[in-house]
Amino acid sequence: MEAAPNLTIEQAYQSMVCFLEAYWERTQSDEIGALLGGLALDADGRPMDPAAWSDWLAAIELATT
Repeated sequence: MEAAPNLTIEQAYQSMVCFLEAYWERTQSDEIGALLGGLALDADGRPMDPAAWSDWLAAIELATT
């Protein structure tokens, strides 16, 4: 596996959203579409679903410990 560039938490989040958008484009999955709706960023740069950001931070913690 190639080494990934150092990303900020926000850049990593946007990378995950891009990955899911590409998957949705291929599958048109209703579940992924609904997930993407909650992950979309509002004018303040935070996810539309308030729980998404804390879930994202918990996932980072899990993956990096």
